Amino acid sequence: MVKKISYKDSGVDIDAGNEFARSVKTLVKPTFRPEVISEIGGFAGLFSLNTGKYRTPVLVSSTDGVGTKLRIATMMNKHDTVGIDLVAMCVNDIIVQGAEPLFLLDYIATGKIKQSVLLDVIKGIVRGCKESGCSLIGGETAEMPSFYKEGEYDLAGFVVGVVDRENIIDGSNIAVGDRLMGISSSGLHSNGYSLVRKILFEKHRMKIDAYVQDLKKTLGEELITPTRIYAKTISNLLRDFPLHGMSHITGGGLVDNIERILPKGCMAQLKARSWEVPPIFSFLQEQGGLDQSEMFRAFNNGIGMVLLVAEEDADDIMLRLKGLKEKAFVIGEIVEQTDKGGRIAFS
Repeated sequence: MVKKISYKDSGVDIDAGNEFARSVKTLVKPTFRPEVISEIGGFAGLFSLNTGKYRTPVLVSSTDGVGTKLRIATMMNKHDTVGIDLVAMCVNDIIVQGAEPLFLLDYIATGKIKQSVLLDVIKGIVRGCKESGCSLIGGETAEMPSFYKEGEYDLAGFVVGVVDRENIIDGSNIAVGDRLMGISSSGLHSNGYSLVRKILFEKHRMKIDAYVQDLKKTLGEELITPTRIYAKTISNLLRDFPLHGMSHITGGGLVDNIERILPKGCMAQLKARSWEVPPIFSFLQEQGGLDQSEMFRAFNNGIGMVLLVAEEDADDIMLRLKGLKEKAFVIGEIVEQTDKGGRIAFS
């Protein structure tokens, strides 16, 4: 006689998944904008775009994850901030095109659903959505015991925003003489953590709860710091100022991300010592023996968002940023490219 087995015997608990989905509903509801016309739990999320606000609305989308920063959350058993990182990594990528974030979907994959952990993750996503003004209208939680070890999980997000076609920011207005303005990051954000873990935990065998005098906090407290969300700041600026280009400084650092938006014939001349660099970066450089070029490719080095603006607007934009409690710096200017070398130079 064949022994009966169930889906639960294979490691997938449908009842636990359904219970988690029910618990999420209450958490997510406060993120709903008036345009949301569905509830969590359906096959799809419904969002009624108010087309009357736009002449020619263009939808802008992006998807991203948190990467190996999730290892830090697991090491600390602190899971209520990585959801903020998830929203930030998605939202910051569409606001640089001038888009208003509308809604976000999340994907959580785990070896076994542990409600206390995953609800904390959702709480972070909710906080990030509130901060960026977008709605969390749906998602997927996949229990995959043969793929992830128990206690492991991964996150991905998908965001949709909207911008009028005439207001799309694509870097085409960038010109020689424009100033580059950098808005401070909160630290590492969500990039470079594979290198960070190799330096600190593999090479130096440091403990996550070790107090680091240079940082004036424990290593874990520094590394778990959430990524900044710049949506409200950028929205405020766009009401009154023309921004020629924006760059979210993620993987590839200042070098790769600024170069992505430069039009032909333009080169960015950066002043390497023109902004405040948080201690974590010099600490990592010293502990890892990293040269400056590697630092600028692997990390944001204290600048999370770069704005390219006309020279005549730079002072007024700086005043506005200070009024918004942002720490910002003029970090360079656009010059004419004179050779076939790189398009980013440091002085």
